[in-house]
Amino acid sequence: MQKSWLLANFFCFCGFLYTIFERKRNLKPKKTTYFKGRILSGVYACKGVLILLKKERNIQVQFVIAILVTAMGFYYHITPVEWSLQLLSIGLVIGLEAFNTALEEMADFIQPTYHEHIKKIKDIAAAAVLFAAIVAFVVGVLIYYPYLFT
Repeated sequence: MQKSWLLANFFCFCGFLYTIFERKRNLKPKKTTYFKGRILSGVYACKGVLILLKKERNIQVQFVIAILVTAMGFYYHITPVEWSLQLLSIGLVIGLEAFNTALEEMADFIQPTYHEHIKKIKDIAAAAVLFAAIVAFVVGVLIYYPYLFT
């Protein structure tokens, strides 16, 4: 239930961003059926993931860390609960980083020149990523400390 709700919201957010960029190009979004619209939403989300992985340095670093930590999980045979906490932490950090990037892109689109209020918004979004990264680090220490030092 929670996973489908998060995916639905993520796809809606991607659709919102797609609509903004469609307007920028003066194109009308085409009418589609509900099922085809969901498939297109997934396609656009995958395009967004590829854009993030190709262009955003922070996502690239976090993706590599996620792969390394996941490999450690397989190596140390962590428990299902530990897997759950680890995967939630990885998803939270990468998801917030993606949201932060989208927010920065939108802010730059709306206000291309420097503006103090836009800077404040970007800083707050970056702080959310920082908080998630700190929590993910603590979760990682709590999971792997017994495996590494006992």
